[in-house]
Amino acid sequence: MSAIQRIALVLTIIGAINWGLIGFFQFDLVAAIFGGQDSALARIIYGLVGIAGLINLGLLFKPSEEVERSEARATR
Repeated sequence: MSAIQRIALVLTIIGAINWGLIGFFQFDLVAAIFGGQDSALARIIYGLVGIAGLINLGLLFKPSEEVERSEARATR
């Protein structure tokens, strides 16, 4: 996994935690930390989380090493 993918994964996890807080407690952590949903910094964070989600789409279709190893054993 590349450094960009790791950063994207961390940002996606942050976004998931934030959505969980919004869903369960109606509390937007990003907005609370960065000055409200309309602040420039909060909007940048929301945008980065969205881009990170798009980057992580590639992980969804990437075959895992376990699958590759088992397929290699099966072809022997």
